[in-house]
Amino acid sequence: MRDVLATRLRRCRAEAGLTQGQVAIYCDITEKTYQNYELMTREPKLDILVRIAEYYQVSLDYLVGRTDRKEVCR
Repeated sequence: MRDVLATRLRRCRAEAGLTQGQVAIYCDITEKTYQNYELMTREPKLDILVRIAEYYQVSLDYLVGRTDRKEVCR
């Protein structure tokens, strides 16, 4: 699951055309912290993971690899 999360974080950010710094600012964390999430040297806490999913407009299940569907259930 850790590798999937790191891969999907990088993919979502690239698809959105964002920098790590931009995502970090939205999540109220440092850029280094976000870099560590993409490198999987640190795992995000749930509240940060929720913010990231909201920012990328994807589901938590997608980010952690439980599904390949990006859509958020509304």
